[in-house]
Amino acid sequence: MGRPILKVMITITTIKDMRDYSAEVRRNGKTIGFVPTMGYLHEGHLGLVRESVLTSFRTVASIFVNPAQFGPNEDLDKYPRNTEKDKELLEGVKADVLFFPSVREMYPEGYSTYVTVEGALTDTLCGALRPGHFRGVATVVLKLLNIVDPDRAFFGQKDAQQAIVIKRMAKDLDLRADIRVMPIIRDEDGLAMSSRNVYLSPIERAKATVIYKSLSAAVDLVKKGERSVREIKLAMSAMLEAEGVRTDYIAAVGADDLRPVEKIKGRTLIAVAAWVGSTRLIDNVIVER
Repeated sequence: MGRPILKVMITITTIKDMRDYSAEVRRNGKTIGFVPTMGYLHEGHLGLVRESVLTSFRTVASIFVNPAQFGPNEDLDKYPRNTEKDKELLEGVKADVLFFPSVREMYPEGYSTYVTVEGALTDTLCGALRPGHFRGVATVVLKLLNIVDPDRAFFGQKDAQQAIVIKRMAKDLDLRADIRVMPIIRDEDGLAMSSRNVYLSPIERAKATVIYKSLSAAVDLVKKGERSVREIKLAMSAMLEAEGVRTDYIAAVGADDLRPVEKIKGRTLIAVAAWVGSTRLIDNVIVER
């Protein structure tokens, strides 16, 4: 018997070639799953790719650090990058294609069209603190969905507001891709996987675990019958402050519409954005009563 044929991931860098690839898959009546990323991959990303591989004939992952979603004083220039390692990881989980366009390919000279999801979905939480961020997110995701033309696209629950914004955009603009939001992947100590975790020193890394501990405490309070958002936020704030972690916000909002609530009722998203040293981290849980 001959040796088994090993599937090799291909890298595509142009919009035309990506569209041609997807069109060929479709001509053969097959499905495409898509995982958009900004690279520096971790187990959270790889879990999304594995889910796509399980549910789709072909899986495309993209790596594109999107300048349109970074503010002027944010970490675009120092955002972690390791494309060769990312390729190895994607090959290891059997991705079929890496779509790796340049900034010029995605935003050519004269580019002037952007997508805005209006209202509470983008005015609250991170949207209130990062003006223009979700305009950049919605724009690049719409472009990527148009280019790759997947049957389904996979996003992580860690970026809960982003996932909700994208689902609303997909619904409002009649996109055919099924937007699937997968559970948060955590390290053994509970810290949510994030590319920005690499910024943390060992001491900061240990401190950062208090973010999930505070969310877990909120879940326990709800299970014990606490309904007051004020009381829950006070308990969480005390835990975070005790570790010297500064918060941008601790919020309880409707899990579907992101509107602030005063009492826990129905599906509620409890979310935190916090600074550990100079690194901003986000995390969340959903409770239901």
